[in-house]
Amino acid sequence: MYYEIRKWRPEDACALSKILNNNKITDNLRDGIPCPYTEVDALNFITEMINSDPNKVFAFAVCCNGELAGSIGIFRQDNIYYRSAEIGYYLGENYWNKGLGTYAVKKACEYVFANSDIIRIFAEPFARNTASCRVLSKTGFVYEGTMFSNAIKNGIIEDTVIYGLLKGV
Repeated sequence: MYYEIRKWRPEDACALSKILNNNKITDNLRDGIPCPYTEVDALNFITEMINSDPNKVFAFAVCCNGELAGSIGIFRQDNIYYRSAEIGYYLGENYWNKGLGTYAVKKACEYVFANSDIIRIFAEPFARNTASCRVLSKTGFVYEGTMFSNAIKNGIIEDTVIYGLLKGV
């Protein structure tokens, strides 16, 4: 299989809308994703990523054998945290357990560390999302702690965990 991360293209909208119309994916993401997720929603997201400040938003389409498989983004923080960035990602269900998530996280972090002054990338998955935690651990992120009762998703109080990766470590 051939994996790559690349810049978003408007023609990715159809495939993206199909990926995000799956509760198994959206149940692990932050709120704000429309349901159902239309091609218009996807195109709006893609346009926003394409037009975002390239020093603050590092957004990539995740592809497998030339087909859109998911999304990964690294987002610079503000104020005293301006040299830190949060990573978020998801894959279509057909691409789970194939090493693509690990590949995408590794490549996106390498890109950001090589092309910006960011020195720390962190992630805050739900504690129950063991697959995401495993991806982070496999790519060198270090578990930094659990934030108990830190979020509410689908009306359920959730613990989140924090993982961090430092440049040059």
